Amino acid sequence: MIQVLQQGIMDSVQDTGRYGYQHLGINPGGAMDRAALAVANSLVGNELGEAAIELHFPASAFLFEENVLIALSGADFGAMINERPVSINKPFFITSQTVLRFTRPVWGARCYMAIQGGLELPHWLDSHSTHLKAGAGGLEGRVLQKYDRLSFRRNTIQLKTEMPLPWTADVRELYTPGNVIRVTTGSGWELLDKAGQASFGGDFHLTEQSDRMGFRLQGSPIHTIPYEEMLSAGISRGTVQLLPNGQLIILVADHQTTGGYPRIAHVIAADQPTLAQFSPRHHFSFHVIDPETARELLWQQEQRLLFLQNACKLRLEEWLHSKGLSTN
Repeated sequence: MIQVLQQGIMDSVQDTGRYGYQHLGINPGGAMDRAALAVANSLVGNELGEAAIELHFPASAFLFEENVLIALSGADFGAMINERPVSINKPFFITSQTVLRFTRPVWGARCYMAIQGGLELPHWLDSHSTHLKAGAGGLEGRVLQKYDRLSFRRNTIQLKTEMPLPWTADVRELYTPGNVIRVTTGSGWELLDKAGQASFGGDFHLTEQSDRMGFRLQGSPIHTIPYEEMLSAGISRGTVQLLPNGQLIILVADHQTTGGYPRIAHVIAADQPTLAQFSPRHHFSFHVIDPETARELLWQQEQRLLFLQNACKLRLEEWLHSKGLSTN
Protein backbone atom coordinates (compact mmCIF):
# COMPACT_ATOMS: atom_id res chain seq x y z
CA MET A 1 0.00 0.00 0.00
CA ILE A 2 1.16 3.55 -0.85
CA GLN A 3 -0.26 6.73 0.63
CA VAL A 4 0.01 10.14 -1.04
CA LEU A 5 1.44 12.49 1.58
CA GLN A 6 1.59 15.55 -0.64
CA GLN A 7 -0.31 16.19 -3.85
CA GLY A 8 1.70 16.87 -6.99
CA ILE A 9 0.63 18.52 -10.23
CA MET A 10 -1.28 16.27 -12.63
CA ASP A 11 0.14 12.97 -11.30
CA SER A 12 -1.92 9.98 -12.41
CA VAL A 13 -1.92 6.25 -13.10
CA GLN A 14 -1.05 5.43 -16.73
CA ASP A 15 -0.29 2.36 -18.82
CA THR A 16 0.08 2.10 -22.60
CA GLY A 17 -3.52 3.24 -23.14
CA ARG A 18 -6.81 1.87 -24.44
CA TYR A 19 -7.36 1.16 -28.12
CA GLY A 20 -10.37 0.32 -30.27
CA TYR A 21 -12.72 2.96 -28.89
CA GLN A 22 -11.93 6.07 -30.94
CA HIS A 23 -15.13 5.56 -32.95
CA LEU A 24 -16.92 6.20 -29.65
CA GLY A 25 -14.97 9.41 -29.05
CA ILE A 26 -12.64 7.80 -26.47
CA ASN A 27 -8.98 8.47 -27.18
CA PRO A 28 -6.25 5.95 -26.31
CA GLY A 29 -4.55 8.16 -23.68
CA GLY A 30 -1.85 6.35 -21.73
CA ALA A 31 1.67 7.29 -20.71
CA MET A 32 3.18 10.30 -22.46
CA ASP A 33 6.63 8.62 -22.50
CA ARG A 34 6.04 4.96 -23.30
CA ALA A 35 9.75 4.20 -23.37
CA ALA A 36 10.21 5.41 -19.77
CA LEU A 37 7.15 3.40 -18.72
CA ALA A 38 8.66 0.28 -20.29
CA VAL A 39 12.07 0.88 -18.68
CA ALA A 40 10.63 1.36 -15.19
CA ASN A 41 8.53 -1.78 -15.52
CA SER A 42 11.46 -3.81 -16.88
CA LEU A 43 13.60 -2.88 -13.88
CA VAL A 44 11.08 -4.37 -11.42
CA GLY A 45 10.23 -7.46 -13.49
CA ASN A 46 6.82 -6.32 -14.78
CA GLU A 47 5.40 -6.52 -18.26
CA LEU A 48 6.42 -3.48 -20.32
CA GLY A 49 2.93 -1.97 -20.40
CA GLU A 50 2.01 -2.44 -16.73
CA ALA A 51 0.32 0.56 -15.12
CA ALA A 52 2.65 2.94 -13.29
CA ILE A 53 2.41 6.41 -11.77
CA GLU A 54 3.18 9.28 -14.14
CA LEU A 55 4.71 12.20 -12.25
CA HIS A 56 5.19 15.88 -13.12
CA PHE A 57 7.17 18.41 -11.13
CA PRO A 58 6.35 19.42 -8.45
CA ALA A 59 5.57 15.75 -7.89
CA SER A 60 3.64 13.92 -5.20
CA ALA A 61 5.32 12.62 -2.05
CA PHE A 62 4.57 9.03 -1.03
CA LEU A 63 4.59 6.95 2.14
CA PHE A 64 5.19 3.24 1.55
CA GLU A 65 3.29 1.11 4.04
CA GLU A 66 4.81 -2.18 2.83
CA ASN A 67 8.17 -3.48 1.66
CA VAL A 68 8.30 -3.37 -2.13
CA LEU A 69 10.60 -3.15 -5.17
CA ILE A 70 10.20 0.02 -7.26
CA ALA A 71 11.99 1.86 -10.07
CA LEU A 72 11.92 5.38 -11.49
CA SER A 73 12.54 6.23 -15.14
CA GLY A 74 12.06 9.15 -17.49
CA ALA A 75 12.60 12.57 -15.94
CA ASP A 76 15.01 13.07 -13.06
CA PHE A 77 13.24 15.00 -10.29
CA GLY A 78 15.92 14.62 -7.62
CA ALA A 79 14.25 11.70 -5.85
CA MET A 80 14.97 11.25 -2.13
CA ILE A 81 14.19 8.21 0.02
CA ASN A 82 14.13 9.19 3.68
CA GLU A 83 16.24 12.24 2.71
CA ARG A 84 18.82 10.16 0.85
CA PRO A 85 19.19 10.71 -2.94
CA VAL A 86 18.32 7.83 -5.26
CA SER A 87 18.99 7.40 -8.97
CA ILE A 88 16.56 6.93 -11.80
CA ASN A 89 16.77 3.88 -14.13
CA LYS A 90 17.77 1.72 -11.19
CA PRO A 91 15.63 -0.72 -9.13
CA PHE A 92 15.61 -0.41 -5.36
CA PHE A 93 13.85 -1.99 -2.42
CA ILE A 94 11.65 0.21 -0.28
CA THR A 95 10.92 -0.76 3.32
CA SER A 96 7.72 -0.07 5.24
CA GLN A 97 7.24 3.51 6.50
CA THR A 98 9.68 4.89 3.93
CA VAL A 99 8.96 8.32 2.42
CA LEU A 100 9.75 9.05 -1.22
CA ARG A 101 9.75 12.66 -2.36
CA PHE A 102 11.10 14.71 -5.24
CA THR A 103 13.17 17.82 -4.66
CA ARG A 104 14.11 19.53 -7.96
CA PRO A 105 13.73 19.18 -11.73
CA VAL A 106 17.11 17.98 -12.99
CA TRP A 107 16.09 16.80 -16.46
CA GLY A 108 12.89 16.04 -18.32
CA ALA A 109 9.20 16.65 -17.79
CA ARG A 110 7.69 13.28 -16.81
CA CYS A 111 8.90 10.57 -14.43
CA TYR A 112 7.41 7.09 -14.09
CA MET A 113 7.30 5.04 -10.90
CA ALA A 114 6.76 1.32 -11.44
CA ILE A 115 5.97 -1.05 -8.58
CA GLN A 116 6.80 -4.74 -8.68
CA GLY A 117 3.61 -6.66 -9.38
CA GLY A 118 1.63 -3.59 -10.41
CA LEU A 119 -1.20 -1.64 -8.83
CA GLU A 120 -4.53 -3.11 -7.73
CA LEU A 121 -6.99 -1.05 -9.76
CA PRO A 122 -10.06 -1.88 -11.86
CA HIS A 123 -9.85 -1.90 -15.64
CA TRP A 124 -11.92 0.48 -17.72
CA LEU A 125 -12.17 -0.51 -21.39
CA ASP A 126 -9.17 -2.83 -21.15
CA SER A 127 -6.82 -0.29 -19.55
CA HIS A 128 -5.80 1.14 -16.19
CA SER A 129 -4.95 4.53 -17.68
CA THR A 130 -6.60 7.58 -16.14
CA HIS A 131 -9.03 9.27 -18.54
CA LEU A 132 -9.62 12.69 -17.02
CA LYS A 133 -12.32 13.80 -19.48
CA ALA A 134 -14.42 10.70 -18.87
CA GLY A 135 -13.58 10.54 -15.16
CA ALA A 136 -12.72 6.86 -15.51
CA GLY A 137 -9.71 4.57 -15.24
CA GLY A 138 -6.78 4.95 -12.86
CA LEU A 139 -7.85 6.01 -9.38
CA GLU A 140 -11.46 7.18 -9.72
CA GLY A 141 -10.65 8.77 -13.07
CA ARG A 142 -8.71 11.67 -11.57
CA VAL A 143 -5.25 12.88 -10.62
CA LEU A 144 -3.73 11.70 -7.36
CA GLN A 145 -4.67 13.72 -4.28
CA LYS A 146 -3.38 14.00 -0.73
CA TYR A 147 -4.37 11.02 1.46
CA ASP A 148 -5.05 8.76 -1.54
CA ARG A 149 -3.97 5.16 -1.00
CA LEU A 150 -2.99 2.72 -3.73
CA SER A 151 -2.75 -1.04 -3.22
CA PHE A 152 -0.26 -3.37 -4.87
CA ARG A 153 -1.68 -6.15 -7.03
CA ARG A 154 0.83 -8.58 -5.58
CA ASN A 155 3.99 -8.21 -3.55
CA THR A 156 6.03 -11.34 -4.08
CA ILE A 157 9.51 -10.09 -3.14
CA GLN A 158 10.13 -9.48 0.54
CA LEU A 159 13.33 -7.86 1.74
CA LYS A 160 13.77 -6.22 5.10
CA THR A 161 16.62 -3.93 4.07
CA GLU A 162 16.22 -0.75 2.03
CA MET A 163 18.76 -0.87 -0.78
CA PRO A 164 19.37 -0.20 -4.50
CA LEU A 165 20.08 -3.18 -6.73
CA PRO A 166 23.50 -3.20 -8.40
CA TRP A 167 22.58 -2.38 -11.99
CA THR A 168 21.30 0.54 -14.04
CA ALA A 169 19.40 0.65 -17.33
CA ASP A 170 21.18 2.49 -20.14
CA VAL A 171 18.44 4.54 -21.82
CA ARG A 172 20.54 6.84 -23.99
CA GLU A 173 19.61 5.15 -27.29
CA LEU A 174 15.90 5.38 -26.49
CA TYR A 175 15.95 9.17 -26.84
CA THR A 176 16.93 11.41 -29.73
CA PRO A 177 20.15 13.37 -29.10
CA GLY A 178 20.12 17.10 -29.63
CA ASN A 179 17.00 19.17 -30.16
CA VAL A 180 15.61 17.63 -33.35
CA ILE A 181 12.27 15.83 -33.66
CA ARG A 182 11.85 13.67 -36.75
CA VAL A 183 8.57 13.64 -38.66
CA THR A 184 6.98 12.20 -41.77
CA THR A 185 4.87 14.43 -43.97
CA GLY A 186 1.09 14.34 -43.58
CA SER A 187 -1.89 14.72 -45.88
CA GLY A 188 -1.78 18.51 -45.48
CA TRP A 189 1.88 18.94 -46.39
CA GLU A 190 1.07 19.94 -49.96
CA LEU A 191 -1.03 22.83 -48.65
CA LEU A 192 2.17 24.59 -47.55
CA ASP A 193 3.75 26.96 -50.02
CA LYS A 194 7.54 26.81 -50.56
CA ALA A 195 8.18 29.36 -47.82
CA GLY A 196 5.92 27.40 -45.46
CA GLN A 197 7.75 24.13 -46.11
CA ALA A 198 11.09 25.89 -45.57
CA SER A 199 9.97 27.52 -42.30
CA PHE A 200 8.84 24.12 -40.99
CA GLY A 201 12.51 23.29 -40.45
CA GLY A 202 13.07 26.38 -38.31
CA ASP A 203 13.15 26.96 -34.56
CA PHE A 204 10.06 26.26 -32.41
CA HIS A 205 9.43 26.17 -28.69
CA LEU A 206 6.69 24.79 -26.48
CA THR A 207 4.36 27.35 -24.97
CA GLU A 208 2.86 27.36 -21.48
CA GLN A 209 -0.46 26.22 -23.00
CA SER A 210 0.97 22.74 -23.64
CA ASP A 211 -0.62 19.81 -21.78
CA ARG A 212 -1.44 16.11 -22.15
CA MET A 213 -3.84 16.91 -25.01
CA GLY A 214 -1.46 18.88 -27.19
CA PHE A 215 1.85 20.73 -27.31
CA ARG A 216 1.28 24.24 -28.63
CA LEU A 217 4.31 25.62 -30.44
CA GLN A 218 5.55 29.12 -31.11
CA GLY A 219 7.71 29.91 -34.12
CA SER A 220 7.68 31.77 -37.40
CA PRO A 221 4.14 31.54 -38.87
CA ILE A 222 3.82 28.88 -41.54
CA HIS A 223 2.11 29.97 -44.77
CA THR A 224 -0.14 27.91 -47.01
CA ILE A 225 -1.58 28.11 -50.47
CA PRO A 226 -5.31 28.98 -50.58
CA TYR A 227 -7.47 25.97 -49.70
CA GLU A 228 -11.07 25.19 -48.85
CA GLU A 229 -12.18 24.41 -45.32
CA MET A 230 -11.40 20.79 -44.48
CA LEU A 231 -13.76 18.19 -43.05
CA SER A 232 -12.91 16.71 -39.66
CA ALA A 233 -11.12 13.38 -39.83
CA GLY A 234 -9.56 10.87 -37.47
CA ILE A 235 -6.27 11.90 -35.87
CA SER A 236 -3.61 10.15 -33.84
CA ARG A 237 -0.87 10.85 -31.33
CA GLY A 238 2.00 12.71 -32.91
CA THR A 239 -0.10 14.50 -35.55
CA VAL A 240 1.21 18.02 -36.26
CA GLN A 241 -1.69 20.35 -37.06
CA LEU A 242 -1.48 23.81 -38.57
CA LEU A 243 -3.67 26.35 -36.77
CA PRO A 244 -5.36 29.31 -38.52
CA ASN A 245 -2.77 31.72 -37.08
CA GLY A 246 0.09 29.84 -38.78
CA GLN A 247 1.32 28.22 -35.56
CA LEU A 248 1.50 24.49 -34.86
CA ILE A 249 0.11 22.07 -32.31
CA ILE A 250 1.38 18.51 -31.77
CA LEU A 251 -1.30 16.13 -30.55
CA VAL A 252 -0.15 13.95 -27.66
CA ALA A 253 -1.63 11.31 -25.34
CA ASP A 254 -5.03 12.84 -24.52
CA HIS A 255 -5.73 14.28 -27.97
CA GLN A 256 -9.26 14.50 -29.33
CA THR A 257 -10.33 11.72 -31.71
CA THR A 258 -11.05 13.92 -34.75
CA GLY A 259 -9.78 17.25 -36.05
CA GLY A 260 -10.29 19.58 -38.97
CA TYR A 261 -7.04 21.55 -39.09
CA PRO A 262 -4.51 20.55 -41.79
CA ARG A 263 -2.41 17.58 -40.70
CA ILE A 264 0.91 18.63 -42.17
CA ALA A 265 3.19 16.09 -40.47
CA HIS A 266 3.43 13.28 -37.91
CA VAL A 267 6.08 12.92 -35.21
CA ILE A 268 7.56 9.46 -35.67
CA ALA A 269 6.74 6.99 -32.90
CA ALA A 270 10.42 6.50 -32.03
CA ASP A 271 10.79 10.22 -31.21
CA GLN A 272 7.61 10.59 -29.18
CA PRO A 273 9.38 9.66 -25.90
CA THR A 274 11.89 12.46 -26.53
CA LEU A 275 9.08 14.90 -27.26
CA ALA A 276 7.25 13.84 -24.08
CA GLN A 277 10.23 14.99 -21.98
CA PHE A 278 10.16 18.55 -23.35
CA SER A 279 8.98 21.28 -20.98
CA PRO A 280 7.47 24.67 -21.89
CA ARG A 281 10.02 27.03 -23.48
CA HIS A 282 12.08 24.10 -24.76
CA HIS A 283 13.44 24.92 -28.25
CA PHE A 284 13.71 22.33 -31.02
CA SER A 285 13.37 21.88 -34.76
CA PHE A 286 11.75 19.34 -37.09
CA HIS A 287 13.50 17.08 -39.56
CA VAL A 288 11.51 15.30 -42.28
CA ILE A 289 12.31 11.63 -42.97
CA ASP A 290 10.65 8.95 -45.09
CA PRO A 291 8.15 6.40 -43.66
CA GLU A 292 10.50 3.46 -44.22
CA THR A 293 13.19 5.06 -42.04
CA ALA A 294 10.56 5.87 -39.41
CA ARG A 295 9.47 2.22 -39.27
CA GLU A 296 13.08 1.04 -38.97
CA LEU A 297 13.75 3.46 -36.09
CA LEU A 298 10.65 2.25 -34.24
CA TRP A 299 11.66 -1.39 -34.76
CA GLN A 300 15.12 -0.65 -33.35
CA GLN A 301 13.62 1.09 -30.31
CA GLU A 302 11.24 -1.81 -29.64
CA GLN A 303 14.08 -4.31 -29.92
CA ARG A 304 16.14 -2.33 -27.39
CA LEU A 305 13.22 -2.35 -24.96
CA LEU A 306 12.72 -6.10 -25.35
CA PHE A 307 16.44 -6.70 -24.84
CA LEU A 308 16.35 -4.52 -21.73
CA GLN A 309 13.32 -6.36 -20.39
CA ASN A 310 15.02 -9.76 -20.81
CA ALA A 311 18.31 -8.51 -19.35
CA CYS A 312 16.60 -7.01 -16.29
CA LYS A 313 14.55 -10.15 -15.71
CA LEU A 314 17.69 -12.30 -15.80
CA ARG A 315 19.65 -9.96 -13.51
CA LEU A 316 16.77 -9.80 -11.04
CA GLU A 317 16.36 -13.57 -10.93
CA GLU A 318 20.10 -14.10 -10.46
CA TRP A 319 20.33 -11.49 -7.72
CA LEU A 320 17.32 -12.85 -5.82
CA HIS A 321 18.69 -16.38 -6.10
CA SER A 322 22.00 -15.20 -4.63
CA LYS A 323 20.05 -13.81 -1.66
CA GLY A 324 17.95 -16.92 -1.21
CA LEU A 325 14.81 -15.08 -2.36
CA SER A 326 12.30 -15.78 -5.09
CA THR A 327 9.81 -13.95 -7.32
CA ASN A 328 7.30 -16.83 -7.07
